[in-house]
Amino acid sequence: MNLRIISLGALAVHPLWNEPGPVRTGHATVSLIREGKRTILVDPGLPDAVLAARLRERSGLSPSDVTHVFLTSFSRDCWRGIRLFEKATWWIHEAEREAVGVPLVGVLHKAVADGDDDIKQHIEKEIAVLRTCQPAPDHLAQGVDLFPLPGVTPGLCGLLLAGPRSTTLICGDAVPTIEHLEKGMVLDSAADVTRARESFGEALEIADYLVLGRDNLVPNPVRRPF
Repeated sequence: MNLRIISLGALAVHPLWNEPGPVRTGHATVSLIREGKRTILVDPGLPDAVLAARLRERSGLSPSDVTHVFLTSFSRDCWRGIRLFEKATWWIHEAEREAVGVPLVGVLHKAVADGDDDIKQHIEKEIAVLRTCQPAPDHLAQGVDLFPLPGVTPGLCGLLLAGPRSTTLICGDAVPTIEHLEKGMVLDSAADVTRARESFGEALEIADYLVLGRDNLVPNPVRRPF
């Protein structure tokens, strides 16, 4: 199995950097897993052109080489560039798919009733992406398993990668940045802060290395493998 970070993510506003409001476009850390015949891209949150360039720079691959896409959550920061991978199978945790779908339909119905065409078109695009996403299987490839981390969003789900000597967890926004990791903090915007804190703790219990949702691949400070 091969894991490669394609692009480091960023929060629109980093609460631990004393930023008063959004100062950048938020986007998730993009990871690439290659195992057997499967090439899985995780959280393609960059704009299309940037994502295609980063993929080529970091892996030598083109979008057509990606066989599967996995979203840790349905935040737009995680799927902004997903249309690049029309030939791939798109996966998301079933709990996240169900939690997001009903509210989106409700917003769409309200936009139609209000005659708000801008919101209607925006939500229709989101629904189209969600409909294309299939519920992810428990096992995505040899040694690549779902690891639910609910809280920041109701169905947020990471991926646990089992190597011969260590385990790595792709965390999504359950553990967003190195500062959050060091301070033991979750995002204030979490849908359920209590569950988010529980998931944060489970992430630290399970893996030797962590791919942070808006940061780099780092050793787990609680479970150092050396």
